[in-house]
Amino acid sequence: MKIVILMASPNRSGSTAILAEQFKKGAEEAGHTAEMLEVCKLKINPCTGCVACGYEGECVQRDDNAVIRQKLLSCDMVVFATPLYYYGMSAQLKAVVDRFCAYNGSLNRRHLKSALLTVAWNTADWTFDALEAHYKTLVRYINFEDMGMVLGYGCGTPSMTRSGKYPEAAYRLGRAL
Repeated sequence: MKIVILMASPNRSGSTAILAEQFKKGAEEAGHTAEMLEVCKLKINPCTGCVACGYEGECVQRDDNAVIRQKLLSCDMVVFATPLYYYGMSAQLKAVVDRFCAYNGSLNRRHLKSALLTVAWNTADWTFDALEAHYKTLVRYINFEDMGMVLGYGCGTPSMTRSGKYPEAAYRLGRAL
């Protein structure tokens, strides 16, 4: 299986990256190929809502979203890896998701597998409610097959994350594919 990981933390050595790397390691050990796309290093403009794409054509914007589009339309699984920012995904990942508009039908027909990897400082039981609901709605709308989520509570620093159970959970999720 060909996996694309949309790593959406601007902190390349932070807690989100730890989970993404562990997932990748597990998936590769299971025989899959996994490519990490650092969306924060790409130039992704927000969707303007112009609908020039007709919801299934080329976007009029000339940016790095074309790379993401090509990768997603040629893979078997997408992994959303994001820190929790004010109870949602990072702005960088949200811009990518909003640009799905131009190839929504193609994504839908692919029936991709998907997963969510996320971390937060907070430990309250409601911490991930909004992000989890958004992810589940995205899965349903785009006809993804959810393979699982790792919700990293109390992962405020890389050392907190490394010493917790979530890197192993991300590894196991990747390995179980």
